[in-house]
Amino acid sequence: MTGSHRASRGGSRAAAREARRQQTRRRNQLIGAGAAALLVIGGGGIAAVNAFGGSDSPGDAKSGRSGDNQGGDDSGLLSDATKALLDGTAVKQLAPASGAWAVASTDDGSNAPDKAFVCQSQRFADPAGIRTWIRNFQNPSTKQTAVQYVEVSNDEAAAGKAYSTITGWLSACNTPQIRLVASYTTTGLGSKGVVAVFGQPGEKSSKYRTISVSTAGQATMVVEFDTTAKTPPKPDTVIATAGAGLQRICAEAKCTTGTPTAKPGLLPTTEPPGFMAPIDLPVLPSIDKPWVSTSGTTPKGTGCETDKLDLKKAKPKSSKSQTYVVPEAKVPAEFGLDTMVVSFASPAAASNYVAAIRKAVDNCKKTQSNATVKQTGDVSLGQSISGESWRASYETGNNKTFTYRIGIAASGSRAVYVLYPVLEDLDITNAGFNEVLIRAAERSVAYK
Repeated sequence: MTGSHRASRGGSRAAAREARRQQTRRRNQLIGAGAAALLVIGGGGIAAVNAFGGSDSPGDAKSGRSGDNQGGDDSGLLSDATKALLDGTAVKQLAPASGAWAVASTDDGSNAPDKAFVCQSQRFADPAGIRTWIRNFQNPSTKQTAVQYVEVSNDEAAAGKAYSTITGWLSACNTPQIRLVASYTTTGLGSKGVVAVFGQPGEKSSKYRTISVSTAGQATMVVEFDTTAKTPPKPDTVIATAGAGLQRICAEAKCTTGTPTAKPGLLPTTEPPGFMAPIDLPVLPSIDKPWVSTSGTTPKGTGCETDKLDLKKAKPKSSKSQTYVVPEAKVPAEFGLDTMVVSFASPAAASNYVAAIRKAVDNCKKTQSNATVKQTGDVSLGQSISGESWRASYETGNNKTFTYRIGIAASGSRAVYVLYPVLEDLDITNAGFNEVLIRAAERSVAYK
């Protein structure tokens, strides 16, 4: 890619960031004018947000009511925390070999914190509900922590909306310095449920927050387990603990639960179908602001793969591009991650397109005299996803070197292309980039 191409990319991303700022400014003006905004959230739920603030705002809806919202006739439903909530013995199965667990605190709606679990956007998912409980646990031996969050709604329909609200918070999470590492759908945990694992990488180990969300009858429950490890935790102990929590709830309320199981499944997202959510993107140590997405233009490639990337020659059914930036961060204009999804008539056509690009980049050192290319991984996920990634550098005539991470993968009848410019203190590790490429391929299944 020439310097002029680089400048063009920087200009388009600067425009994208400015557009995002304008959008935020217009939204804030609307809220300031006292409008009631309808927010569409993951899972299909719609939350009405009172923009006037004050005692009618979602954050204040249950405060000062001794934990009871008193919005329905079931004012005594799950009113006894001793019967309704988990205790230290039940929570021990989160880490059976790590010693005893203790209840650190129990709060009701009157003194509930604004954020009890990761990605929580406001104090209550159902501001018009009956009751909220938050119980925190701690393991004195390991310093591990956990939390159980329970909301009781007026009926099952309202509980379903609360569940959709919470899963929407997770899929649209803007908590800095964390990434969605893995997610699952569950059965046997009430009527429906999900598990999400969020990670914050460290030098030797990572901090993980494994969170289960489920709904049963009029109750919506969250269980979060925080731990530090070298590899992401499996969901088994969390769903077992969540199952124990729902058994207690359903013993008091009119609901049923079963034997918990989990299978891999992506969290719902409000992004255009086929594209990653910002929470799917990697954590960069030098940036503590969240990623956001914006519409992108068809990538032109870096030089190695430009000819084979040409969609006019490939003749796909359709294609779409999206760019991810961090508008609140102080970064160069060319910073960002470009993605493209290309749909073909058959898996064979998608594989041929990907194979041609792989061959072009693998042979780039022979065809581009100013290029230095290093393969950074073969990626695969079962039999459904396969691809390759590289780090490519190009020397220009003015003693400058431009470096990029390039990724291409096939997923069924779709191909995904990912491009990331390597800038000072803003690089992604080989493993991190490969994780993004696989996630992009996973998300591409939804592209129509």
